[in-house]
Amino acid sequence: MRRVLMGLQFFPRGGSAHVARNLARNVPAAGWEPRLVSGSLSLPGRPGDAGEFYAGLDVRPVDMTAAAAADDPMLAEVPFHPSYEDRPGAPDRVFAALPDEVFEHHVHAWARALAGAGAQEMDVLHLHHLTPLHAAAERVAPDVPVVGHLHGTELLMLEAIEDDPARWPYGPAWAGRLRGWAARCERLIVLSDSQVARAGRLLGVDPGRCVRVANGFDPDTFRPRHVDHRAHWRRALVDEPRGWAPGEEAGSVRYAQADLIAFGDDRGETPVLLYVGRYTEVKRLPLLIEAYAAAAPRFARRTPLVLVGGFPGEWEGEHPLEAVRRTGARDVFLAGWHDHAELPDFLAASDVVVLPSVREQFGQVLVEGGACGLPSVAVDAHGPAEIVHDGETGWLVPGDDRDALAAALAEAVNDPDERRRRGAAASEDARAKYSWPALAERVAGVYEAALSRRAA
Repeated sequence: MRRVLMGLQFFPRGGSAHVARNLARNVPAAGWEPRLVSGSLSLPGRPGDAGEFYAGLDVRPVDMTAAAAADDPMLAEVPFHPSYEDRPGAPDRVFAALPDEVFEHHVHAWARALAGAGAQEMDVLHLHHLTPLHAAAERVAPDVPVVGHLHGTELLMLEAIEDDPARWPYGPAWAGRLRGWAARCERLIVLSDSQVARAGRLLGVDPGRCVRVANGFDPDTFRPRHVDHRAHWRRALVDEPRGWAPGEEAGSVRYAQADLIAFGDDRGETPVLLYVGRYTEVKRLPLLIEAYAAAAPRFARRTPLVLVGGFPGEWEGEHPLEAVRRTGARDVFLAGWHDHAELPDFLAASDVVVLPSVREQFGQVLVEGGACGLPSVAVDAHGPAEIVHDGETGWLVPGDDRDALAAALAEAVNDPDERRRRGAAASEDARAKYSWPALAERVAGVYEAALSRRAA
C-alpha cells in the first residue's frame, strides 16, 4: 500500500481539518495508507487537540499550546499558526503582516515536524492550504511529489493583496511565496470550477494541473431523520446555552423557556431557519438579520432564525447580537459554538439552511444540510452557486441584496410543499455528488497522477 502524509499547519477547528480527517478515513479503501501531521492546541473548553480530533488515525500533533500564551506567539519555539484573516488582537496574525525572519522561523519549525513524521519516506505529500509547510517540505523531502489543496481562504488573502498591495507590509512577498508553492505542486486540488479560474489568475498555475474535488459528507451521519424539535431547542438554547455576547463567555446569552414559543409545539410543524458558520465579515450576518427582520412580517407563521457557530470572542464587524438589537428583530437565537458531531441534530431540528456569505469558497453546510433533506437559501456566487440549483434544491439570491434575501426567506417559510420538494431534491443531489467514499477515490487518483507526473 502506498503512503501519503497529509499536512496542516492549523490546529483542527475549521473545514479543512474535517476534510483531512474524512479523507484519511476513506483513502485506505483506495489503496493509500495515510499519516497526518497537524497543528494542535490543548486549552480547556476550546477545540483544537489534534490527537483527539483525529482519534483512530495515525496523527503526529505539533503542539502549539505554549505559543498561545507567549509574548509573541509567532516566535515561540513551536510557533502559533498565522491566519489568512486580519483580526486585530488575535494571536494568529495575518500571514501578510509577518516579516522574513518570522517566515523563516515557521519554516524551520515545520521542517522539524515533517522530518519527525517521516515525510522523506512517503510516496506523496498532501499539503492542505498554501502555508510554510510547502517551504519546509522542499527542504525535508525535495524528491517527494506534492499535492496541494486550496481551501479558498488563501485566495481571499491574495485578492486582498491584489486590491491593496500596501495594506500589509509584507503582502507582496507572501503573494510571491504562495505562487511559488503552487507552482511546485504536481497537482492542485480545488473545491469548485470557479476556483480554477481564480487560481490561474491569482497564482499563475496551469488550469490543467487543477483538479476539482468538492468537500463531502459522511453518508452514515448526515441523512434525513427525526428528532424531537422542541426537546432539541430546549436543550440547546435553555438548558445548555452557549450563545455569547461581545466580551463575554459562552453561555452569556441565555434564553427562557417562554422564548421557545417561537418554535411552535412538539410536532415540529413550525419551520426553523438555520445559519451555521463563523462570525466573519464575508458571512454577512448583519445583512441576514436585517433581511430576516424585513421578511418576518410576511411569514405565514412565526418562524425562528437560529445562528450556530461563532467561536467565543471571535467576530469581525458588527456582532450578530448588536445587529439584533439595532434592527429590533424578534426570534433570532444565538446557539453558540458546537462541535461538528452535534451538527446532524441541529439540521434534523431545522427546515432551511441559510448562508448569506458573499465570498464563500465552498459551502460545506449546504452539502450537509442537503444530505439531511434541507433546501438552502444562499448567494449566487462562488461555491454555493455550484452546490445549490436555484428552483430545484434551494434559492439563490444576489450578494448583498437584502430585499432579495428577504423575499427568498419568506417564500421558503410560506410554501412548505415547495420547501420539502427542494429539500428532497437536495438530498438526492448531495448523495450523488458529495459522499466521502466516492470523493476519496478521486483524491487517490490525484495522488497517482502526481506520482506519474514526477516520474515522467
